[in-house]
Amino acid sequence: MTDAVMPRPAAPMPDRVRAYVALTKPRIVELLLVTTVPSMIVAAEGWPGTALVLATVIGGTLSAAGANVINNVVDRDIDALMHRTRRRPLPTARVTPIAALRFGVALGVAGFVWLWLLTNLLAATLATAGLLFYVFVYTIYLKRRSPQNIVIGGAAGAVPSLVGWAAVTGTVGLPAWIMFAVVFFWTPPHFWALALRYRDDYAAAGIPMLPVVVGVERTLEQSRWYAVATVAASLVLFPARAGGLLVLGSAIGLGVALLVAMQRLIRRPAYAMRFFGLTNLYLAALFGVIAIDGLV
Repeated sequence: MTDAVMPRPAAPMPDRVRAYVALTKPRIVELLLVTTVPSMIVAAEGWPGTALVLATVIGGTLSAAGANVINNVVDRDIDALMHRTRRRPLPTARVTPIAALRFGVALGVAGFVWLWLLTNLLAATLATAGLLFYVFVYTIYLKRRSPQNIVIGGAAGAVPSLVGWAAVTGTVGLPAWIMFAVVFFWTPPHFWALALRYRDDYAAAGIPMLPVVVGVERTLEQSRWYAVATVAASLVLFPARAGGLLVLGSAIGLGVALLVAMQRLIRRPAYAMRFFGLTNLYLAALFGVIAIDGLV
């Protein structure tokens, strides 16, 4: 008589819910949405209406969460090899890959339908295009092949500014593209700081992140140029009418702070995670000022 294989008991409902929420990477979703509402305020030249803001934020959250869940499914093999990610729901078998994939696709479809019905087709299409770009271009193709993965893939994270503008106007104006550019240029130094901290993790998983391929010094050099480009793009917000003197002054002050922090990171690479946190504060502060300026 052979021993029967006992099925693994199902996790308690609160644990399962937490696992599915973790798949969506809530902190990344929050950061993406920081750029959505300010774009809407600038497009509307004031508060665009609570109902529209909520509809856009919810739809954007669904799309971004769907992209992150599918990213977890595709990356589950390398996540299991990296110290930083090995405790995620898929490597620890708290969620099965097929269940996660269904969840991610459902979120993506729900985001498209929600935005189409409650905002407009352009906003829905842009949000879904961002999802597809993140999954197919960044996660599936670039991440494991090119050290410039995050540079090109970062375009997906800049899309919410376009979605917010489109939700208000049904078009995409120049200020939205400038906000897109700020996030696009901000992404490489932000993410490469994390890659510097977890360089050995990426090397062990065979992921050609820039610090693994070219080393710390050249990564920092490229990061500096992208930080300069980020500040330059932020200074264009004023002539592009994405804000007034408050935005211009803040872009200058925050830009100086970012470049000083970048120089400190170059002198001391161990400063990487502190710089990573400061880049989050920089983006939140800049777009927060854009929102305040648009309201007052």
